[in-house]
Amino acid sequence: MDNFSLERNGANLILHISEDLDHHTAAQISKTIDVLIEKGNVKNIVFDFEGMTFMDSSGIGMVMGRYRKIQYFGGNVYVTGVGAGIDRIFSMSGLYKIIQRV
Repeated sequence: MDNFSLERNGANLILHISEDLDHHTAAQISKTIDVLIEKGNVKNIVFDFEGMTFMDSSGIGMVMGRYRKIQYFGGNVYVTGVGAGIDRIFSMSGLYKIIQRV
């Protein structure tokens, strides 16, 4: 868990991701967040991509999967700290159509 950390702010779960978001990290993050969502005390997820240098398709899948899961429980997903490279990936993949940038 060196390249991501979690922060709670009430019913909001803030995930700080640094460095790379690849298939290894995406799987680890997915499991961690899913457990917290299923406990029923998370309403919104904020992905903080400040300092993230790389994201592949598994990162997109991880974000989309958490979006679907939190929507099922009536919550929302937000992103912040999106750099130019990651912004391009979000735009091209259509993630901004369902996930709000704050």
